Amino acid sequence: MDLRGASADSVAALTEQLKTAVSSSVSAAATAADSLYSVSQTLRSEPALRRFLTDGSVPTEAKQGLVREVFGGKLDQTALDLVVDATGRRWIHSGDLADGVERLSEIAAVLSAGTEGGKLSDELFALGGVITDNPELRDAISDPSRDNADKAKLLSDLLGGKALPATIALAKQALSGTYGTVTAALTAYRKLAADVHGESVATVRVARALSENESQRLTAALAKQYGRPVHAKVVVDASVIGGVRVEIGDDVIDGTIASRLDEAGRKLAG
Repeated sequence: MDLRGASADSVAALTEQLKTAVSSSVSAAATAADSLYSVSQTLRSEPALRRFLTDGSVPTEAKQGLVREVFGGKLDQTALDLVVDATGRRWIHSGDLADGVERLSEIAAVLSAGTEGGKLSDELFALGGVITDNPELRDAISDPSRDNADKAKLLSDLLGGKALPATIALAKQALSGTYGTVTAALTAYRKLAADVHGESVATVRVARALSENESQRLTAALAKQYGRPVHAKVVVDASVIGGVRVEIGDDVIDGTIASRLDEAGRKLAG
């Protein structure tokens, strides 16, 4: 989801409004997440409505009145207020409104995890790994012949009683296809969860599990380098051989023996 310019500015302003509205209640955040996601899907499926609500030549009062008529009584007050406000803001493309409202639903879901943001990030990472490593599950949730309700039930059965409600909510939202694949959506959600809590997210690949002291030293060093807290997920990967590979955002810090061997081989071949 790539929102830029005026669209990005609109989402930023609405995000602050959302955070203020649900700051004292994780249940309010969860309710808003469900409502906002529902609105985003309606906007995607109704192009005429989407175009009308983003048409700069239409008076704001008319657009906001239509939102209240269409969604009033169906949404909680926080979500309704946000959608009404959204129609009074600028969007570069009509589709950006649907994307923006869906982004707000994701942020609300993250906020519904309260102080368990780190656990949410870990569960999203773990779920992505389970899907990647399980071809039958991966095929089941990407099968176009199965409807989303069926796929959502599959994820509920898999995660029920084992994961945070926020994890389950985001896993179901990942089925919308906004990010192309479920695993791509989960990766985006994990980064968003870190961003909402003022952190960076890192994937650390090592040949053997790190001790608690080693893990703390690594995250402290990364936090110092990037100027913000870092939530790191350590993955034991035998192909690393030794050393460590850190993936954080678009940056890759590769200090593995495997990469050094590859580099030495290229030099010899050259």
